[in-house]
Amino acid sequence: MSKLELIPFVYSNVFLLLFIVLIFLFLLDFVKRKKGPRFPPGPRGVPFLGNILQIDFKHPLVFFNQVREKFGDIVSVHFFWHKIVVLNGFEAMKEALINRSEDIADRPRFPLFEKLGFIDNAKGLVIIGYGKSWREQRRFTLSTLRNFGMGKKSLEERVAEEAQYLCTEFKSYNGQLFDPHYLIDNAVSNVICSITFGDRFEYDDAKFKKLLHLLDAAIESDSGFLAQVMNEIPWLLNIPWLADYVLKPDRDAMAFLKEIISEHKKSYNPNYIRDFIDAYLIEMEKEKESDSSFTERNLLCSTYDLFAAGTGTTSTTLRWALIYMLLYPNIQEKVHEEIDQVIGRNRKPTMADILQMPYTNAVIHEIQRFSDIVPLAFPHMTYRDMEIHGCFIPKGTTIFTNISSVLKDKQVWEKPYQFSPKHFLDENGKFVKREAFIPFSAGRRACLGEQLARMELFIFFTTLLQQFTFEIPNNMPRPRDDPIYAFIQFPHPYTICAISRV
Repeated sequence: MSKLELIPFVYSNVFLLLFIVLIFLFLLDFVKRKKGPRFPPGPRGVPFLGNILQIDFKHPLVFFNQVREKFGDIVSVHFFWHKIVVLNGFEAMKEALINRSEDIADRPRFPLFEKLGFIDNAKGLVIIGYGKSWREQRRFTLSTLRNFGMGKKSLEERVAEEAQYLCTEFKSYNGQLFDPHYLIDNAVSNVICSITFGDRFEYDDAKFKKLLHLLDAAIESDSGFLAQVMNEIPWLLNIPWLADYVLKPDRDAMAFLKEIISEHKKSYNPNYIRDFIDAYLIEMEKEKESDSSFTERNLLCSTYDLFAAGTGTTSTTLRWALIYMLLYPNIQEKVHEEIDQVIGRNRKPTMADILQMPYTNAVIHEIQRFSDIVPLAFPHMTYRDMEIHGCFIPKGTTIFTNISSVLKDKQVWEKPYQFSPKHFLDENGKFVKREAFIPFSAGRRACLGEQLARMELFIFFTTLLQQFTFEIPNNMPRPRDDPIYAFIQFPHPYTICAISRV
């Protein structure tokens, strides 16, 4: 066969091969998308990509709420070939998170975090799968947090002291406009730092300020569209510059923590346990001969998880709290009246005061409900086959728990899309606990720092409102009450005036 005769032969075979490959991919796509007879319904997606192009990752709740309206409380979507079930509404969430808690206690794979170093036994506290290692890490962390004061008067005093430091910073602006963002971040972070690192950081510490900025950047990067695509198509992580681009904030933050751990080792004394890191080093020493999850890498990952979780959500909630006090001055005034009546303007607030402050307690709960800080929580995965409300969900299915759909459930809340402390008050003005109030999630994967977060929110909020009236000058725009989504729902940047009351 001549060269001229060979050319069309080669081309025809290449086209045939491409055709066969495309047919194979379409068949594979069809098989991957095929649902069982009782698998939750959901919207059609495009071949290979699924529904991922239908989601605006800056406003993902819009898509999930639209799907819920059409298909009900238990729905399915596809990210590429990956089937995901989304749970919505109080009844479905209660059945899954509380009644069937172990059934959805596992975690899916996160190749992006595996690239970061959360691999094998080194998966920290959040993304670790359900099993022996998870139980070891969670039990140890809860025990250690309690040993260092969680739920005790000693930690409450530490929070109260940090709240006073924060007030001093606010007063330094003498009633002039300032941005409270990183001051609040620093204050809240200092509480978990005192437990984890055995120390706090000054508000003008440039290095620590950089770490707080890195933490925000990491959350934004990890929740973005590119990160989601890389988790679904892991071979993209082999493109060095692409992985480096997405993971740079996480790596820089972990380098900071690695430095702190390294310094700890130099001054470590097993007879004098200063903090979480020291306690972990002792546990590593005890378990070094066994097949244990207490490893050098897991120390870094767990420390990172504690630091990030102990800073981000509580500080963001407090930033929303100040916005709502600006937008609803009548509510701020009622909180002032209750604080003046119960605590006065000189004594420091304590957790014992909460029992006599139903209105302030209701306001704090409504801030958490309405701001809806972590609307989709962290993905779960079914640990075994399960049925929920007539739907069959097989083992290994990724589950999104739409916490927002519970905190804004029309079947539960009288005015779900309005800021109203009355949601947590009865007709006599007494505080009422609501079963659908689950900002910390629920079940086996509920936030292990919930008790600490509740303490911080009450002490910081009441201390700030005891000492200041928060205002916006007449010539300044009102702060926005719509969020910036980056896994956590952050408020838009704003400035504020803190007028001293003491």
